Amino acid sequence: MQRHSTSSPLLTLPGAVPGEGRDEGVAAHYGDLFREQRALADGRGVVDLSHRGVLTVTGEDRLSWLHLLLTQHVSDLPPGQATEALILSANGHIEHALYLVDDGTTTWAHIEPGTREELLAYLESMKFFYRVEVADRTDEFAVVHLPAGSIAPVPDGVAVRETAYGRDLFLPRADLESYAEQNGPAVGLLAYEALRVEQHRPRLGLETDHRTIPHELGWIGSAVHLQKGCYRGQETVARVQNLGKPPRRLVFLHLDGSEVHLPPHGAEVRLAADGPEGRKIGFVTTSARHHELGPIALALVKRNVPVDAELIAETTAAAQEVVVEP
Repeated sequence: MQRHSTSSPLLTLPGAVPGEGRDEGVAAHYGDLFREQRALADGRGVVDLSHRGVLTVTGEDRLSWLHLLLTQHVSDLPPGQATEALILSANGHIEHALYLVDDGTTTWAHIEPGTREELLAYLESMKFFYRVEVADRTDEFAVVHLPAGSIAPVPDGVAVRETAYGRDLFLPRADLESYAEQNGPAVGLLAYEALRVEQHRPRLGLETDHRTIPHELGWIGSAVHLQKGCYRGQETVARVQNLGKPPRRLVFLHLDGSEVHLPPHGAEVRLAADGPEGRKIGFVTTSARHHELGPIALALVKRNVPVDAELIAETTAAAQEVVVEP
């Protein structure tokens, strides 16, 4: 898995604890997870997402070309309007997730750590006669997240994606440290991820596996436009939409707060009625400790699991909340 070659300068801040796995290179937290979460909830703080890849697409055909490749309708995307989109396999399985904004001359996208090389190769292979240029800008630009309600300034000339959850800035990498110092506190990935889980927002590589389709995660609408065709995997999207039966569905779990241990990604989920040795009906995708809700998780379970069934995540009792209707 390809990652950015250097660690963030914010890892030198007091209390910084490095992230692991896909989130190595940035801080998991700065010594007080719940304080950092409360700062985000209050509209304060800067989240270092500088380990994410940054791509740009330029050229007069950029939006019409992306429209042919992505699940989202972007052919007439207005400047400054944030969107997200997927790239699917021929069978409709999710391969890439892109978080996009166009500034009028350039389309900016940030993507999951470790996916740059494969995505760039695919995009380059699809250029054909279109007047587009695709560039990896990860060495030049770092993504930082400001929570909803933040009054931190956006420097002149910086591309920004503004959504209901906050703003993602494509900041010159050389300015990352000074920007965080001036607009902190710095907030780690664990706090950001806890709020993502609370908001039921899927993440590529955690909520997805090799056979995930968009309907299972509730990505229809936010990342998939149902009134457009012409993209790879569209037949699967249309068929599932018309039949209404994706094989699995995303659920939100309230975990038993008496457990010290959080079930990790991939932990098996079973029906509580069947006990810990029962048949596997799904797996935990992300778990987190939330400053108000306690231990929480997202999980992918079989579509026919009753919505009111009590579950067990590894050995932890879990009550489910519907994210995707069965």
